[in-house]
Amino acid sequence: MHRTHGLRRASRAVAGAAVVVLAAGGAAVAAGPAPPVAASPASTAAGPPADRTDPRTETAELTVPEIGVTDLRVVPYEGTTDDAPGTRIQDRGVAASPYGEDGGVGPGEVGNYLVTAHRLSAGGPLHDLPSLGKGAKVLVTEGGTVYEYRITGSRLTSFRSERSLAEQRAPVPGEPGEKPARAMITLSTCATPEDDAAGNFWRDAQHNPEHRIDRIGVLVSARPS
Repeated sequence: MHRTHGLRRASRAVAGAAVVVLAAGGAAVAAGPAPPVAASPASTAAGPPADRTDPRTETAELTVPEIGVTDLRVVPYEGTTDDAPGTRIQDRGVAASPYGEDGGVGPGEVGNYLVTAHRLSAGGPLHDLPSLGKGAKVLVTEGGTVYEYRITGSRLTSFRSERSLAEQRAPVPGEPGEKPARAMITLSTCATPEDDAAGNFWRDAQHNPEHRIDRIGVLVSARPS
């Protein structure tokens, strides 16, 4: 996965209706209200239908028209973002979606749907994620339903900071401990080019660089596929 220029760049996390600015040191500062997003029945605390198969364990498909991603397989697994099992999934050229005690829900569920994929290797399916701007459409298809999210913010995650990792994986991105009230999504990929350009050549056990570029969105609708 990969990185963003310099650590002076503050990144943003959308937490419910608030935007949080996260500096490299991990401190979060409120930065005002997030842009209003249309609510829908699927984005309320009610979540997906009660008779639905556990969405955390079902493979989904990701489409992000603005960056040319179409029907990218998203393979769920029990773990954490960019751990060894997740990296092996991404190495197949698909996306991974971790869930478990440290965070992660299924498509359309209230909480934080985490999706990670490579930016440079294995075909680089999220190569253009850094260019994804606010208002961009993100579609996730699973279980006969298309869940539409809209990007509302961004953040830079440091894999050398437990606080930063907790903020990335929190049910409300950027706000560990906050109870989620709506369905959200975090798309994450590596900031390798930016880290390397800044002289940061640190790598973890999976050879992933320190920083992750995250784009955060909220669910605005759900419809039959």
